[in-house]
Amino acid sequence: MEIFEVVQPGLLTTVQDKGRYGYQRYGVSVSGAMDGYALLVANLLVGNDEGDACLEITVLGPRLSVLDDTVVAVTGADLSPALNDGALPMWKTVRVCSGDTISFGHPKRGCRGYLAVAGGIDVPVVMGSRSTYIRSRLGGLDGRPLLSGDRLRRGKTRAEVSLKRLPPQYIPEYQAENELRVVLGPQDDYFTEKGIHTFLHSEYVISAQADRMGCRLEGPPVEHKAGADIVSDGIPPGAVQVPGDGLPVVLLADRQTTGGYVKIATVSTVDLPKLAQAEVGDRVRFLRVGEEEAHRLLREYDQTIDALRQYIRRSQSDIGQMAGTDDPAI
Repeated sequence: MEIFEVVQPGLLTTVQDKGRYGYQRYGVSVSGAMDGYALLVANLLVGNDEGDACLEITVLGPRLSVLDDTVVAVTGADLSPALNDGALPMWKTVRVCSGDTISFGHPKRGCRGYLAVAGGIDVPVVMGSRSTYIRSRLGGLDGRPLLSGDRLRRGKTRAEVSLKRLPPQYIPEYQAENELRVVLGPQDDYFTEKGIHTFLHSEYVISAQADRMGCRLEGPPVEHKAGADIVSDGIPPGAVQVPGDGLPVVLLADRQTTGGYVKIATVSTVDLPKLAQAEVGDRVRFLRVGEEEAHRLLREYDQTIDALRQYIRRSQSDIGQMAGTDDPAI
C-alpha cells in the first residue's frame, strides 16, 4: 500500500530501522537509526515492532503527500512538523488522511526527527535490515536518500492502533551542552597522562564535519605517547578514536567495521542519543565511569524502556475523546 509521495525530500531523509546486525565480519556497517530511542518510541506509538523502518529526517525535513488514511508519530528533534496548515503534535499518535500534507519547517532543537507510520516503511530487506547505508548504496530506497517523486509503501498493520500520547517524563530534552559518560579503553594506554587529563577535563565542540559515520570534535588535542596508528581492530558504537591530529572522533551508526587509530574511550550506550541530536557548534564534555557503572546505566535504561512499553500497551488514549469521538482506534 503506497502511503507517501515525496514532494520535497529535505536535506537528508533516509529509511532507517534498528540496524543491520551480523555482517560486520564481512565489512558491512550496522547503520540504522542514529537515535535508537526516538525510533523505538515512534514505532511503539503507531503499533509497530520496535525496530521497524521509519523515516530519519535530518535538520531540514521533507514535504510528503499522504496517499492513504493511517496514523503516524513524529519523535526526536523538533523540526517544526506540520500537518496541512497546522502544527503536527510530537510524541503522540496522529491520524492522517489521504490528501493531507506532512511537512517540516524551522529546526528548533535537536538534529534528527523520526516519522513512523502504522505498518512501517516497506522497502526491501537487505541482509536482515531495511536501513539505508548511503556509502555502499545498500538498503532503504535504492541505497540513497529520498528524492522528489519517490513513492513509499507501508507494511501491513499488526492490530488496531489506539491514539496515544507519551508522558512528559519519557520525552528527552535536547541540550546544546552535553556530558557524555565514557569507559576508558580499549587503547587508553597509548595516551600520556596529560592526554587523558586533557580528554576528561576539556570542552569540545561538534564540528561541521560530523555525520552519520562519526562525530568529529574540535578542541584541545589529546596527546599520544608514540603515534596514533595500531593494527586495525573492531569498532563498537560510541568508540572514541583519536587520529594523529589529537582531535577525538566519536564513531556512530554508519561507522566502519574496523579501524587503525587508537581508541581512548567508548561512550556509554545510553548517552549516544545525545550525540545523535547534537548540532554543529554544540558542546560536549566527557565523564569517566567504570564498567560496573556503565552496566548499571544500561540496566536503568532497559527498565525505563520496559516501563514505557507497558504504559503504551495498556494506555487508552484521551486524544480521540478530546477530538469529539468515542472510538480512538483506527
